[in-house]
Amino acid sequence: MRVVSIEEIRRVIGPREAFRSAEIAFRAMAEGRVRLPLPMALSIPERQGEVHIKAAHLAGSPVFIVKIVSGFGANASDGIAINSGYLGVFDAETGHPLGILVDAGYLTDLRTAAAGALAATLLAPRDPAKIAIIGAGVQARYQLRALSHAGVRAGQTVAWGRTPGALEIYCREMRLDPGASVSAASSPEEAVRGADLIVTATSAREPVIEARWLSPSVTVIAVGADMPEKRELGRGILARADKIVVDSLAQCIAFGELHHGVADADVSAADVYADLGEIASNRKAGREGAEMIVCDLTGLGAQDAAIGEVAWSQLGR
Repeated sequence: MRVVSIEEIRRVIGPREAFRSAEIAFRAMAEGRVRLPLPMALSIPERQGEVHIKAAHLAGSPVFIVKIVSGFGANASDGIAINSGYLGVFDAETGHPLGILVDAGYLTDLRTAAAGALAATLLAPRDPAKIAIIGAGVQARYQLRALSHAGVRAGQTVAWGRTPGALEIYCREMRLDPGASVSAASSPEEAVRGADLIVTATSAREPVIEARWLSPSVTVIAVGADMPEKRELGRGILARADKIVVDSLAQCIAFGELHHGVADADVSAADVYADLGEIASNRKAGREGAEMIVCDLTGLGAQDAAIGEVAWSQLGR
């Protein structure tokens, strides 16, 4: 088998390739061309650990992907990397393994951010005056960079994170990016008040933002709730939304912001307007004027299959 290192992957796969793969994945979802089992998640709480296993095949693709990725928060105090993992590439004709993309979670971070950026291009107000980023970790970095790559920029970008030191470092790093200007908020309320676009990228187990703080025409893109116990949005936010958009109804019902909204009896599956693929493929309209939109992104194996195929096509020889 061909084993591809993280250094090789980083050289050829970046935001442009990730955004293209996101479009491929979500359009394939809308067209019913994805074989997609529900993912498996494993918690290792004594090490602040999460393990995610996802798999998918895009019909017609010569390969299918099985991904195992982990994040162990306790590693930080030991001076070792928090994220790890790989994508296994298999021949769709024979089922035989072809190679391993040892990406240490890089492709997952890229594809997650690309989905957020794609959602923003389809659902956010044009030329937002204020963008709020909730979170100051790795994914918050990728999200803001993906937005910029997709052409979604604002006159004001504000970020908030739970740890002041990490937030300060985040803002300083983001200001080094061309055209970026990020300021720190002292609270999540300060960050989201008056925002036209909010991206939540945390590992929160309790709501971080509340419905009463939000503007009536805001777009909220929530990417953190990828396990049933995770939640970033306060009660009432989904109920207030004019449109609820999901990456996968089945996944978002099982774990995601929609999972909590249904459990609270605030909304039901019938209240979901569309999945992102339907909008990306022009089957349904995105933003239509002044409306509040919430997009629940739990992360699909289809995204891993799409970005894995792009990477393998360039690196697997």
